[in-house]
Amino acid sequence: MEQRGQTAARVILHLDMNCFFASVEQAHNPELKGLALAVAGNPKARRGILVTCSYEARAFGVYTTMTVGEAKRLCPELVLVPPDGEKYREASRAVFAILRTYTDLVEPVSIDEAYIDITDIGGLTDAVGIAEDMQQRILRELDLPCSIGIAPNKFLAKTASDMKKPMGITILRKRELAEKLWPLPVLDMHGVGKSSAVKLEDVHIRTIGELAAADDYTVKQALGKRGVRLKERAKGNDHRPVDPEAAEDRKSVGSSTTLPVDETELDACIAVFGQLAAKVENRLGTKNLAGTSLSIQIRTAAWRNQTRSTTLLNPIYRKEDIFRDSARLFRQHWDGEPIRLLGITVSNVIPVEEIHEQLSFDTFERHSKEVEMERLVSHMNEQFGEGTIQKGSSS
Repeated sequence: MEQRGQTAARVILHLDMNCFFASVEQAHNPELKGLALAVAGNPKARRGILVTCSYEARAFGVYTTMTVGEAKRLCPELVLVPPDGEKYREASRAVFAILRTYTDLVEPVSIDEAYIDITDIGGLTDAVGIAEDMQQRILRELDLPCSIGIAPNKFLAKTASDMKKPMGITILRKRELAEKLWPLPVLDMHGVGKSSAVKLEDVHIRTIGELAAADDYTVKQALGKRGVRLKERAKGNDHRPVDPEAAEDRKSVGSSTTLPVDETELDACIAVFGQLAAKVENRLGTKNLAGTSLSIQIRTAAWRNQTRSTTLLNPIYRKEDIFRDSARLFRQHWDGEPIRLLGITVSNVIPVEEIHEQLSFDTFERHSKEVEMERLVSHMNEQFGEGTIQKGSSS
């Protein structure tokens, strides 16, 4: 189906499954319904990390990424189950299959959320009715709850879906931004993390409304080109179409180069990674993407090809982060052979504005190790003085 033009009126849904992994477990085992439930990386270990938890558990103050021990102290009756990736993937496929019975314009964003363009199937006149039908079908056929945001573009639809959970349906119109969105702290805006919020505060931007009203120069000073995009989002402008093929198109972004001579000097190779990192940053920026996997390609003068990869806890898109991790990988794995070609690829990519701290079953083990290390570093610094111990990067 042909995509609608950027200027045409659109009606976009953002569907977000509620406590997805926990809800899937409750659907498979109805005895778990109504209980304070958490999916945990290692339910038997007090240091295991919670992947997600039910709303009943959240009522006790339990939250995702909390350790099992901490969660149990807050909620002694918390029921813990181990994650089951295939079960969640199967449920996700079933959800998307239902959505595609309405329209082909379904863009999966992650295992438990999607954008749907319903403009051409009656969205301009009956958006709420279509959203309610989707929500009830998913509940009736799969026994899974979801929330849906309705808006004229992706950013506002995603914002709206967060406004009422569980089982909410929320409309967010551009004319309501001054009342509903602009008074909120800028940290509450999708696409703005803690680091970005601090940088914006440094230029006296503390609310979403202040970001919307800021001049381009100020936000660009704080966050680069991405700042201007975020400002447009804050104003309610987002021209991205719902693209069913986006997930395939944005699997990876990379750059490689054949060296003019077979290189044997470490510093010269590292300099090449600096140039490649800048190109990858530019290509990610053009597509507005960030990724959680980084790999380097090494081809020797003898045409021996090697690939070395690292998986990252937080998505990267800046050249300094791309350079740091690729140079580290090269130093760890280069055996001194003359180099003919070098390359960098960032994969498992997502839109930059959709970066958030939601934990998936693919990342909970890494997060568990990260949390444990952060606590150890903090404890050591408390004992021996700030800065005594610093955490290095891991492969």
